[in-house]
Amino acid sequence: MKKYFLQFKPFLIFIGTFFAAYIGFTLVYKFYLDSFDTTDVDGITTIVSHNVDGLMGLFNCDSKIFKSPLNPYFEVWYNAKFTLRIVEGCNAVSVTILFVSFVLAFSGKLKTTLGFILFGVFLIYVLNVIRIALLTVLLFRFPEQEHILHGVLFPLIIYGLVFSLWVFWVNKFSKYAK
Repeated sequence: MKKYFLQFKPFLIFIGTFFAAYIGFTLVYKFYLDSFDTTDVDGITTIVSHNVDGLMGLFNCDSKIFKSPLNPYFEVWYNAKFTLRIVEGCNAVSVTILFVSFVLAFSGKLKTTLGFILFGVFLIYVLNVIRIALLTVLLFRFPEQEHILHGVLFPLIIYGLVFSLWVFWVNKFSKYAK
């Protein structure tokens, strides 16, 4: 048994680190979300919504984003038409937790690992804000394409970025890079 443990030690360390980080960050995030009333929007989603509003304002879009009076989301109105809702799941925190957990599991030097995590989190956040703004415009113009835009194209872009960052990390900076 010891022979197999030694043989698979790198894999077991990776799996253990990944799941420990993922579960730990997910629990912290859940406790954070539980601190809000069921009709309130959490702070991260609020910041994302304000950033989407600011981005659309930079392009002089006729948009209004405001908190729903009865529900825990922000309503996005584009050209005086309700276009989409920004809910807790739109803030990309779950994707960020997945990204960070993977990088920690394949960590390299401490300074490099922390720098790459900060860079990746920032990049995911910015792409997510752009994603919501573009989704607003596209859903206004092509509402019949909601499934393909929201359910396929934009998740593919976000997860594609995360996967690309992982591949780059493992090949260039992790302790397993050659």
